[in-house]
Amino acid sequence: MKRLSIMLATAAGLAMSASGALADTTLKLVEVITSPQRTEFLKKQIAEFEAANAGVKVEVVSLPWGQAFEKFLTMVQAGDTPDIVEMPERWMGLYATNGQLEDLGPYMAKWDDAKTLGDRAKQFGSTVNNTQFMIPYGYYVNALFWNKKLFKEAGLDGPPATLDDFIADSKKISAIPGKYGYCLRGGPGAFNGMHMFMNIAAGKGGYFNEDGTSTINEEGSVKGLQMLADMYKDGLAPKDAVSWGFNETVTGFYSGTCAMLNQDPDALIGIADKMSADDFAVAPLPVGPSGKSYPTLGYAGWAMFANSQHKDDAWKLMATLLSPKDNLEWAKEVGVVPIHNGADQDAHFKTEQFKGWFTELSDASKYEMVTPPTHLENLGNFVDQVAIKNFQEVLLGQKSAKDVADQWAAFLTKEQQDWLAKNKK
Repeated sequence: MKRLSIMLATAAGLAMSASGALADTTLKLVEVITSPQRTEFLKKQIAEFEAANAGVKVEVVSLPWGQAFEKFLTMVQAGDTPDIVEMPERWMGLYATNGQLEDLGPYMAKWDDAKTLGDRAKQFGSTVNNTQFMIPYGYYVNALFWNKKLFKEAGLDGPPATLDDFIADSKKISAIPGKYGYCLRGGPGAFNGMHMFMNIAAGKGGYFNEDGTSTINEEGSVKGLQMLADMYKDGLAPKDAVSWGFNETVTGFYSGTCAMLNQDPDALIGIADKMSADDFAVAPLPVGPSGKSYPTLGYAGWAMFANSQHKDDAWKLMATLLSPKDNLEWAKEVGVVPIHNGADQDAHFKTEQFKGWFTELSDASKYEMVTPPTHLENLGNFVDQVAIKNFQEVLLGQKSAKDVADQWAAFLTKEQQDWLAKNKK
């Protein structure tokens, strides 16, 4: 009898153990803007979440940024969808329009931390069908890094204030043997910076006229594109910059190969690690003939797939990563402007190195922020694939700036006018 009791107790224990194992939830999270340090920090935050949420485990899938768009699209088409995905703003139209993303509005309505969430996060996360399909974790704002040593060697005493100054300064610095004025980005991720210079040259921000026609092939915009091609052709940027992405441009700057770089705060992490704070600074972008500049304001965030089988746990993880504490730590680590009101008062953001970005953000009369048209379903493929190939063709003299701008305008106009027709009020 005693032996039978022991056997029954053992069986019950095994059953409870098996039940506990079955009760465990495994969430799949895909990150797409990756680097070893960034992934390590994300996993640290996730480990803290797992420790506080017994029975919930998180599998992190890291896609290399250069191929992330195609790789993630292939995963989704094969039915291998995650619970949570890191969502660049330009992908949102594709996945939200096709009904693949969960409406986060009901979750946010019960979220205490929504009280301190800035209006931009609510606005930018709901650009498709006015529905909160994503919550940004931070903002990428372009400003101008400049190398003080190279400027001094070229006889220059400060960063360029205008586009004309930008070109003239690049020429003076490029006259130094082995040095270049500008860290041009011709490879992955090049479109936003390139389009920004097109807007500055045109004296006109944005993408479209009221009737939905694209502004990207207007005379001033084409001049801006041609300006970049001429800088490359004239040796004001390294020859291999035609294929440079984020890492290559940042390396080009901190190595002293080129003296200027337009980038977001995420570049500051690598640069500050390699350069003395006395040797570089971050200035506002130069203005164009109109006296205004048009910095690109990009963003990325977290989104939940609508077919997730673990939505409550997925939201718990998202809410943790987006909480004021975790978001502030994340912003400092990866180099974004944080999403919660009051975070900019943290001592980390009050240094000289952040001055350029906050100058742009605080002077709307001179610096008009331009955000991508994330409501367009096919924007991701255009920005990450088509436009990069075309830009490289312009840099290499294989196509004219006007022909490529006309091609882009035809695509963007059709996309926008189709969207307008579907969304008539």
